[in-house]
Parts: sequence; structure tokens; C-alpha cells
Amino acid sequence: MKTFRINTPDENIRPALIDKINDLTKPKGALGRLEELALQVGLIQQTLSPALHHPCNVLFGADHGIVEEGVSFSPKEVTWQQMMNFAYGQRGGVNFLCRQHGFSLKLVDAGVDYDFPPQSGIIDMKVRKSTRNYLHEAAMTSEEMNLCLERGAEVVRRCHEEGCNIISFGEMGIGNTSSSSLWMHAFTGIPLEQCTGAGSGLSSDGIRHKYNVLKAAWDNYQGDHTAEEIIRYFGGYEMVMAIGGMLQAAELHMTILIDGFIMTNCLLAAIQLYPAVQAYAIFGHQGDEAGHKLVLDYMQARPLLNLGLRLGEGTGAICAYPIVDSAIRMLNEMDTFSHASVTKYF
Repeated sequence: MKTFRINTPDENIRPALIDKINDLTKPKGALGRLEELALQVGLIQQTLSPALHHPCNVLFGADHGIVEEGVSFSPKEVTWQQMMNFAYGQRGGVNFLCRQHGFSLKLVDAGVDYDFPPQSGIIDMKVRKSTRNYLHEAAMTSEEMNLCLERGAEVVRRCHEEGCNIISFGEMGIGNTSSSSLWMHAFTGIPLEQCTGAGSGLSSDGIRHKYNVLKAAWDNYQGDHTAEEIIRYFGGYEMVMAIGGMLQAAELHMTILIDGFIMTNCLLAAIQLYPAVQAYAIFGHQGDEAGHKLVLDYMQARPLLNLGLRLGEGTGAICAYPIVDSAIRMLNEMDTFSHASVTKYF
């Protein structure tokens, strides 16, 4: 399996960062979470004057074999239709938010059951047209899983070469809340029923059917319960590419903005492989999908926003970006007591 070199940020610079934050012309701690974010990004970048450059949102698309079991409100073809809408119409939720906040949008075909035209601008990294149905067999082979990790990492390296040092990840894949629910259950021990929600809009009866299918898939699983096997057996191509992207971003000391339920569970899976990756992650928001708050609490995560979002695509992470930007501006643009003619008042 592809390996990464991920270390937690060097702590030696922490006291100097804290001193600089505390010397800004404000009462100590008065800017709350902005101070915490400035400290985290300063540690990631190993500088007292961090900067954010060329933010990117990488959106991976893929289809899921489990959709054959009726676990999603939306039909499978929505995956390719939305990918085309992002590419051609540029009228999706992720499009306007990327424009608003200056993000470069990278669309990646990880495993969509459709042949995109070359002129679409969608990056072709297709592993296979849809995963297999994990009610009956593993979603992907070990070779396919490794290819996803490699390709997800490659996209992030390209972003980094373009100057990006802060990145978010999104997904488009009908059925991927099912995979996320199973990963969440496997890695946290939270009962599967509490991990299973409405996805794109299931009714209460639909949620019950979805749970029954996922429970049967879990009961049928005969693997060895290692992190690698859980990821491979129940994952989606777009989700494993996101894991590879997150791990590569951490290796490159990039700041990672985490989106909603699916990307939170991708980070959860990435942590099983390389625990140090969490130090590079900022949680953008708490979404409305059932289970999201539970998995965030399990990870002791404190999301920046709670807007009732459940769209995916990276939208919640992008919405949170201006808060991170404010934290960096605070550190770089506020004057200090030691420089300004202001008496310390804390």
C-alpha cells in the first residue's frame, strides 16, 4: 500500500506563536477561535507569519454498487449529471462558493459510471465504473484501493505545485453516505443505526431500509477488521482518493479544510492509517446528516460553522475559509502592544 511521511508539526515554535498572539492589541484570548486557528496554521507552516495561498477545492466523483439496493433517494445518474453541471454549467453550489471565496475547483472522475468528454475539463483518474456491491463482495480490490490513494495524492501534489497551501475536499457520489456510515460504525463503535441517516432525502421508511441493507452488509463481512480492509471493503473510489489527498496534503504541510459527514469520515479513516494527519485538519462545519455530530464529538472536533448544510461537494469547508483567513489576517495585520503606543489592558 502507498506510504506517506506524516509527522505532527514541530512544537518548538509554539511559545513564540503564543507570545505573538498574546501581544496583539487586544485582551488576551479576546479573539477566541481566531487565536486558536492562527496558532494551528502557524504550527503547520512553522512560521510566526503564516499566509494562505491559492486555495483549492478538489471534488472527487464516483458511483457506488450499493445503490442497487435502493439505499439512496437520488438515482445513480445524478452523479454524472452533477459532475457535468459543475464542469459546463458551473451553476452548482460548489461553483458559486469557489467563485466567491477565490478557490480553484478541481473536478476528478474517480469512478463515475459515465464517459466524460475530454473537453469537459474533468480530470480523468477513473479506476472503474462504480465500485462493486458490498452487500455481496468487497467494493474494491487492494490494487484499486492503492490506485485511489496514489491518484488522490497526485492531484494534491499538482495543487501544491500551483502554489496551494490550503485545500478542501468534496465529493459527488450517490450512495456515499452509506459507505461513510459503515466506516463510522467500524472505526468508532457507535451503533450503526445512529450512523445511518437520510442522505439526499430518504423518508423514515427509506432510512430504515437503508439501515437494514447496511446491517446485512456488515453482518456478511468476513474480513480481518484492519483499517485497510474496512476502507477497501466498504469504501468508494472518490472517498479513498480523498484519503490519499488528505494524507498527501499533511505530508506537504498544507492546511486541510474538512467538509461534512462524508469528508469527516474520510479523515476518520485517514487517521486510522496515519494519526498525525488530524493536526493539519480544520473542521469547517457540523452538517445536518444524522451521525455527523456524533462522529465530530468522537474525534473531539470543534467545527467552525453550523448552518444546517448537507450538500457535500466541499461547500461547508469553503464557507468556513473566510474565518481561517481572518485568523491569519489577525496575526499579520494587527499591531502589537510592544510596537503600538497602547497600554496592555489584560
